Amino acid sequence: MTSHPSAPAAKAPGPLLQLLARLHFLIGLFVGPFLLVAAASGLLYALTPQLEARLYAEALHTPSRGEALPLAEQVRAAQAVAGPALTLGAVRPAPSAGDTTRVMFNDPSLGESAHRALFVDPVTGAIRGDLTVYGTSGILPLRTAIDQFHRSLLLGEPGRLYSELAASWLWVAALGGLTLWLVRRRQRRPARGLRGLHASTGVWLLGGLLFLSATGLTWSRFAGDNIGVLRAHYGWSTPSVKTALGSAPAPAMAHDEHAEHHGHGAMHMTMAPPQDPATFNRVLASARAAGIDAGKLEIRPARSADKAWTVSEIDRRWPTQVDAVAVDPTSLQVVDQVRFAQYSLPAKLTRWGIDAHMGVLFGLANQLVLVAIALGLLVMTVWGYLLWWRRRPTRDPAQPGLVALWRQLSPLPRLLVPATAVLLGLCLPVLGGSLLLFLLLDTLLGLRGSALRTEAGSA
Repeated sequence: MTSHPSAPAAKAPGPLLQLLARLHFLIGLFVGPFLLVAAASGLLYALTPQLEARLYAEALHTPSRGEALPLAEQVRAAQAVAGPALTLGAVRPAPSAGDTTRVMFNDPSLGESAHRALFVDPVTGAIRGDLTVYGTSGILPLRTAIDQFHRSLLLGEPGRLYSELAASWLWVAALGGLTLWLVRRRQRRPARGLRGLHASTGVWLLGGLLFLSATGLTWSRFAGDNIGVLRAHYGWSTPSVKTALGSAPAPAMAHDEHAEHHGHGAMHMTMAPPQDPATFNRVLASARAAGIDAGKLEIRPARSADKAWTVSEIDRRWPTQVDAVAVDPTSLQVVDQVRFAQYSLPAKLTRWGIDAHMGVLFGLANQLVLVAIALGLLVMTVWGYLLWWRRRPTRDPAQPGLVALWRQLSPLPRLLVPATAVLLGLCLPVLGGSLLLFLLLDTLLGLRGSALRTEAGSA
């Protein structure tokens, strides 16, 4: 940088700050590609509501107006097309005039979490669409494809490591970048040019990056399991209705806030009892009488004869409507109920965080914020690579690596740094494993630099 006579001489950064800068560089170099993929696919996912509204308009909506047929007749119309071999998985009545009723069937020919959905005109009973939907939220094919790419690069369970790697390091990169920015400002030598744009963009996006990292980790395989154990230990898990009929106690019906994003909680049933479409009318009436008043809801038949049916509100927009009741299909008595108002604060925050991450909590405004964060992360990562490219090869071939910088620390930081790394590695296993790879690669780069210096000295 060009020095200014009136400015005080810049103080050389200490080894701890150099260590942080080196780690920030390595995160960008090795994790950057995964951040680019996550940001690009997340950007597309945030735009899917409008894309799907156009792409599947015929299935989702109907020009018919007038009195709706009884729900049982709508279900029978779907069954007539699906055939007797498929069992009913769930029914979502048309939430408002102009919308279709979605009748979902368990189809063994589809994937574990996929279902065949028939979209029924509630006024005429005509079938307006026949699509495969995914997960308990029933997302449509376009969003399913983008979701699976965003989550696992279409590689299944092994591919989930990519998104966990990105989420594990995103918060570290963001906070590390903030620290470096603050130090430069304190020393009155703010970054300029491309480096300044990279730094200032990161500061503006800091809150969003931390939010996406935290909520993304709850979806992850290893860190997500640890978070689930922590939530269960402190009673922060999301409550769900108990569906057992009779006096025998039974665990609550499994509830997964992430089901729409990874397909858990599939509705496939074994040994399901015969389903009379008329029961849908009666169960829905009982649920309405019990206070289930949202326009968007889902009715699920019992998995077996000793289980209750469930009626759940599924409106994730603010204000959240996710109350649920379990109804005995014979007596039509409500045997259990869960109200969102009774959720613990951590459970509510989890629900809101997941819905905001998916862009549904605050509608269009939520989507625009996610788009801005994704675009910012994309641009910031590209700028980081441009900065690295312009400086190659490193101007100082003797620049120390992570291990060398750690050895230069005073005793207390020298103890705290590895202790913190071990603790984070236990909580975030993918971060811990990749940190070991960082150390190995950084050491190899250092050895290569030493060899080049030796050759240059002997020449």
